Amino acid sequence: MSNRSADIKRDTKETQIEISLNLDGEGKSDLKIDVPFLEHMLDQVARHGMFNLSIKADGDLEIDAHHTVEDVGITLGQAFTQALGDKKGIRRYAHAYVPLDEALSRVVIDCSGRPGLEYNANYPRARVGEFDVDLIFEFFQGFVNHAMMTIHIDNIRGRNSHHIAETIFKAFGRALRVAVELDPRMEGILPSTKGSL
Repeated sequence: MSNRSADIKRDTKETQIEISLNLDGEGKSDLKIDVPFLEHMLDQVARHGMFNLSIKADGDLEIDAHHTVEDVGITLGQAFTQALGDKKGIRRYAHAYVPLDEALSRVVIDCSGRPGLEYNANYPRARVGEFDVDLIFEFFQGFVNHAMMTIHIDNIRGRNSHHIAETIFKAFGRALRVAVELDPRMEGILPSTKGSL
């Protein structure tokens, strides 16, 4: 198995971010983002995706969390692009449904080489603790733009904003795990009739 990992740094006037990603990990995370709810969500992605994920982020949180959350999404997307390489042998498509008590969400992924996000989630509250739920969209938009994936995210039901967000991130992790998995029947084959992804 090739080394499907990446180390990415992003340095702007707003944020400094370092990410290490191993697609074939054990679900371990080391997250120092200073946005506790995002750390909690990305820990779920690592655990359910079976990725090893390390993120260190220093952002302008004195303004708000927007730049940090969006730039973590961008940098994580870049890490997936690098770790996936030529994409030969991956499953490419995947979906996952995840419930948490009353909440249920579905995430469908295509490692298509084309960025696209369809995001359908309504939250009863604007914040989970100090975290602005509008930033969840910004995270995923940054991710798809740089991971070059098409992702459909649908919260099917839910009354608790924390539960809704958590089902989305867990389903994201589980769908990612399958989409980027190496399919033994596709070894060395690019999963595209066009010949490129």
